[in-house]
Amino acid sequence: MRFAFGTLTALPVRVTRWDRAAARGGMVCAPAAGAVLGLCAGLLGGVLLLLGAGPLLAAVAAAAVPAALTRGLHLDGLADTADGLGSGRPAGEALRIMKQPDIGPFGVVTLVLLLFAQTAALSELYAEGWAPGAVAAVVAAVAARGALTLASRAGVPAARPGGLGAAVAGAVPVRTAFAAAAVVTAVCAAAGAVLGPWAAARTALAVLAGLGAAELLLRHCRSRFGGVTGDVFGALAETAATATLVVLALG
Repeated sequence: MRFAFGTLTALPVRVTRWDRAAARGGMVCAPAAGAVLGLCAGLLGGVLLLLGAGPLLAAVAAAAVPAALTRGLHLDGLADTADGLGSGRPAGEALRIMKQPDIGPFGVVTLVLLLFAQTAALSELYAEGWAPGAVAAVVAAVAARGALTLASRAGVPAARPGGLGAAVAGAVPVRTAFAAAAVVTAVCAAAGAVLGPWAAARTALAVLAGLGAAELLLRHCRSRFGGVTGDVFGALAETAATATLVVLALG
């Protein structure tokens, strides 16, 4: 649990172990870290709505909280991954582009569109009431970290040595990773059930869509880079969260 919160959030949790066993347990616990971030996001958005703010302002606040509580870690990874994929260069050169401290045009455009999509979806959900918006914020954050558990399964190699990507790549047994995905889907469906039976089904479908979108991106990154990096993990989390929110908003 320390590994999950210490590496995936900016909360004051110190990582005391950096071995394979800690990485395996940490990535299995990643959805728990997402639940805490999502609860903070959903709570702030709901409070603002109850205080008289419009759904758009509540949505902006809810989208900002995970970014703040991760110091933009996953958003930075998304931008770097977009630059690497958009470069069209061979794997080695693309990985070098991803390590550069600046953000290229592909990264900027991807960040802007993704944040707009998240905010728009949350705004529609908060327009239904504080509960649908808050539940969506929690579900999206949990699904995002569930995608990281799946991406850490055995058989998914690291694209380069060193860094968080190499530390967790292939650390989680395949059965454990998919069992965690099933638990994440069930728990999120239970959260959606507070809004009604159809909401439970819609929530489960949204989580599966989020995990599926992240899996498609993972396959593409493996094909382009030869494996995963810390930046790819960030991109997977943001992709899963956005897809989950969009499907929830479509309902």
